[in-house]
Amino acid sequence: MKHGLITVAAAVPAVKVADVEYNVLEMEKLIANAEGEGVELICFPEMAITGYSCQDLFKEQLLLTKAEEGLMMLLDFTRKLNIICVVGMPVQAGGLLLNCAAVIQSGSLLGLVPKTYLPNYNEFYEKRWFASAQDLNPTDLYIAGTHILLSAEPKVFQTVDGVKFGVEICEDVWAPLPPSNNLTMAGADIILNCSASDELIGKHNYLRSLVSQQSARTISGYVYASCGFGESTQDVVYGGNAMIFENGHLLAEGERFSLQPQMQVTQIDVERLRTERHTNSTFINAQREAKAVVVECKAVELPEFKMLRSVNPRPFIPQDAEMAATCEEILNIQTAGLAKRLVHTNCQHVVVGISGGLDSTLALLVCVRTFDKLGLDRKGIVGVTMPGFGTTDRTHDNATTLMQTLNISQMEISIAKAVTQHFEDIGHDMKKHDVTYENSQARERTQILMDLANQLNAMVVGTGDLSELALGWATYNGDHMSMYGVNASIPKTLIQYLIRYVAGLPQFKAQNETLLDIIDTPISPELTPADEHGNIKQKTEDLVGPYELHDFFLYYFLRFGFRPSKIFFLARHAFGEKYDKETIKKWLTTFCRRFFNQQFKRSCLPDGPKVGSVSLSPRGDWRMPSDASSALWLKECEAL
Repeated sequence: MKHGLITVAAAVPAVKVADVEYNVLEMEKLIANAEGEGVELICFPEMAITGYSCQDLFKEQLLLTKAEEGLMMLLDFTRKLNIICVVGMPVQAGGLLLNCAAVIQSGSLLGLVPKTYLPNYNEFYEKRWFASAQDLNPTDLYIAGTHILLSAEPKVFQTVDGVKFGVEICEDVWAPLPPSNNLTMAGADIILNCSASDELIGKHNYLRSLVSQQSARTISGYVYASCGFGESTQDVVYGGNAMIFENGHLLAEGERFSLQPQMQVTQIDVERLRTERHTNSTFINAQREAKAVVVECKAVELPEFKMLRSVNPRPFIPQDAEMAATCEEILNIQTAGLAKRLVHTNCQHVVVGISGGLDSTLALLVCVRTFDKLGLDRKGIVGVTMPGFGTTDRTHDNATTLMQTLNISQMEISIAKAVTQHFEDIGHDMKKHDVTYENSQARERTQILMDLANQLNAMVVGTGDLSELALGWATYNGDHMSMYGVNASIPKTLIQYLIRYVAGLPQFKAQNETLLDIIDTPISPELTPADEHGNIKQKTEDLVGPYELHDFFLYYFLRFGFRPSKIFFLARHAFGEKYDKETIKKWLTTFCRRFFNQQFKRSCLPDGPKVGSVSLSPRGDWRMPSDASSALWLKECEAL
């Protein structure tokens, strides 16, 4: 495991029913390939050593003896390997025959896990051949030259680097109380399921959903391997399902009905799962009564780590297939939040500063949707443009066009005269374009909006977004302040997609061209004069860094509490050649420094609706001392 990632595999080998030697040799091929790919943990199907569909042949002593010999072959084959293998096989224990999973590593049998729930319906009659783990008394067992105390007691296996995993078998996960419930509550990070599930119309989707939900419910990695081609098709067909989930999300899935052996390899982020668990009070409460025996795996030299899983460079952005539905849901959350606040305050007017940029555009669109939903006249929305020293024709024209076509009330109030007078009052040189020069303009605009709200018995709707809050890219008591911030939990990268979605709706056809141009406009506070051609000179991303990087950093820092070294590692894989190592390091350092230094602005945020899994509200999601030291994080950034 490196950076909290462990490489796992779900394997579906070629099989011949009751031909143990053939089956073992086929598994050895996959084990060798897996070892070569750096796999640390591999799961094979139920009864992989004999084949699942042996039926009454499971009563034959020759087959059972050969199954034990097959286990010995695997132990011998893995003697010089580090990989941990979980393999299904029949095991005799006194007067019982058990459906078990054998856990083996480096020539050692670490343990046997008997199946708990045996199907005895339709085409499955396992109780005809096997006993349940519930029927098992602790039994001293000598198998494949190894002494094992075989019992029904839950077992959690622990690797040399601390990863914990448990095993359940096929039907176990279909039960009302799967063994994986207790195993994960007792500390197992990953569940491996040796399975044999036949294919029926509609069953696969149910199975996929079932495994996904169990992974999500237990906040675990889940490796599922089910037998495939080669099993008997006398009455049913086995499709060879190979699936790997992480907290409900599908990481890898094999081809069903393949006539060839297959192996799905990916990496499960154990550190991510553990972060989810220790911040989930429901999970913490549920684990109080969980118990399991911990079985230590062998101390081995870990394989060289190779990153196998893909990393989404834009974690806040929904997948294409979900884009429209997700955008609509986000807008509905924003709309519902603002609607409640307006109804509660009996307010029928809002004031919004419109700059022609992304944030104010989204805020205005939310106001329009809210007024339409409440049946209020759009003229109650007062859009205010406040041109200053850096306002360009492009943003000004887009702002005014947008307000006109949306049929809202429109005001224009230049801040130049008031700010110039203010500079004279405080003795500031207007040629000095410093923080005083910039922030005075932002505070003047906020003063205008607040005073208009008082005058019109209205509410100031804030426009600032999540990315700006994380970086502190807002003027304290300037654009930092409002009466309700509808964009408070929406990152900058997502705002572009939301506006593009709205631009494509039939009811906003008249605003389409303007909205698309706003998306294409460079992000800027426009607080310093434009260049000689009247174009935006002050570009935010030149000053604080690319928002797509900062949103990436923000997601993993807040959502999972990852340290800078892991965020850096993930960013390098996510962005490939787009940003070199030094660029990522530079802006990650900037992010950590600004995030800590600017907490005081987040400690007194206006109300605003939470939209996704990440929020910086000081009343709920993020509570941090404003004077916390960033030294640990910056030191790690320096060492990257």
